[in-house]
Amino acid sequence: MRRFRVGLTLRIVAVLVVLGVAAFPLYWMLVTALSSNADLFAERPRLLPDFSHFGVFVDGLAEGKVGGWLLNSLLIAVGTTVVSIGLGIPLGYALSRFSFRGKAVLTVVLLFTQMLPEALMVVPLFSLFRRFNLLDSLGGLILANVAFVLPIVALILKGAIDGIPRELEEAARVDGARPLAVLTRVNVPLIAPSIAATAVISFFHAWNEYVFAVTFIFTPEKQPASVGIANFIGELGTPIQTVMAVAFMFTLPAVAFYLFAQKYVVAGMTAGAVKG
Repeated sequence: MRRFRVGLTLRIVAVLVVLGVAAFPLYWMLVTALSSNADLFAERPRLLPDFSHFGVFVDGLAEGKVGGWLLNSLLIAVGTTVVSIGLGIPLGYALSRFSFRGKAVLTVVLLFTQMLPEALMVVPLFSLFRRFNLLDSLGGLILANVAFVLPIVALILKGAIDGIPRELEEAARVDGARPLAVLTRVNVPLIAPSIAATAVISFFHAWNEYVFAVTFIFTPEKQPASVGIANFIGELGTPIQTVMAVAFMFTLPAVAFYLFAQKYVVAGMTAGAVKG
């Protein structure tokens, strides 16, 4: 009994330590945002937030563009997620269930795209978007994010579909189901955890993406928060408290979304790694 209690105590302590390490950056942003200039440059840093300076959050929102930046980030993240899932499901199904010429090459190419940094794709995408008038638009930025995240979405869903017995699809076809109905009524419900996991991956990529956003968006009102926060950094001075306050507001929704979907992430990634 004593050994069980010691083991349980050690596990609780380990969980608290890991939780503290993971949450410390977010906590330190809050402390910094609620600190005065004297506290920021003091010999001993302030370890507890001073909520008497909470007005910095109000001032940050009062800048006028912060709310628009956050809304743009949400639209871009949701749009990227919806398009990536909508294209990734049929692509993953085709790679898993159909045999066609060049299938192995296509799979290797999809894997190869994940080795390319975003900076390498900026110039060709910029030239392509300029030709099709997609620059300085949220739609163009969504397409750029989809191009980068779609391969990993398709490969994860392919692995999930590989783990579904073909007998279930054959039974559905015997009942008269068409290929599209087999995909939507048989496969999609079974790979729902993997779909949730890829949705989280797509959302976080688009939410935090900076290189494409700063290159393709010119109008300040159309910029996402990842780019807008950088506008507070000036040559002569930077309002550190304001930057940290806006960064905290930018980070909190993403953290809350992940905490809500974390069980689907674990289940989906595990299911997608069973076969493939």
